[in-house]
Amino acid sequence: MKVVEIIGYKRANLGKTEAKQLRLEGNAPCVLYGGKDQIHFYSPMILFRDLIYKPDAAFVKLNIEGDEYDAILQDAQFHPTSEILLHADFLLLRNDKEIRMEIPVRFVGNSVGVQKGGKMVAKLRKLSISALPQDMPEFVEVDITELEVGKSFKVKDLGEKKYRILNSPSNPIVSVEVTRALRQAEQEAAKEAKGAKKK
Repeated sequence: MKVVEIIGYKRANLGKTEAKQLRLEGNAPCVLYGGKDQIHFYSPMILFRDLIYKPDAAFVKLNIEGDEYDAILQDAQFHPTSEILLHADFLLLRNDKEIRMEIPVRFVGNSVGVQKGGKMVAKLRKLSISALPQDMPEFVEVDITELEVGKSFKVKDLGEKKYRILNSPSNPIVSVEVTRALRQAEQEAAKEAKGAKKK
């Protein structure tokens, strides 16, 4: 799993005025949960770039004034119009405790349905995964090689893993759909076959 380092500084005051001032200075107020005590700190917003604005899943190495913690980003709140990061919640990682993350899906292979003229449509770009930190995958691989036109690869088709997938087993992850051009070609082929039979 990729690791993003976030440097933080402890907050002396937890009031709204101080939080507003921190944001004006380009910092995000943050909290680390899961330890003996909650740790309130702030961190430069620019450090969140690789954590929030990229599709990859990542663990976080928090360095709060020299103290290091392994964590995940549990929640992030944004301003409704400016999209500025308002607040971030982190959860401390423990090897004996399952965590939940949104993990990206990676498609591999060349679908036979696409080769026949079908169109691949991704239904789920990420899956909700629950696992111990050491078993959390960086991505979930889906092999679409055998996927025919009109067929879907569903969550249940992934089989048994070291982790639990929380999405419904019947949810399609990817489908190969019939395109208009393919449908027309099939109709024309059917007409030709019918005409040939009449002769």
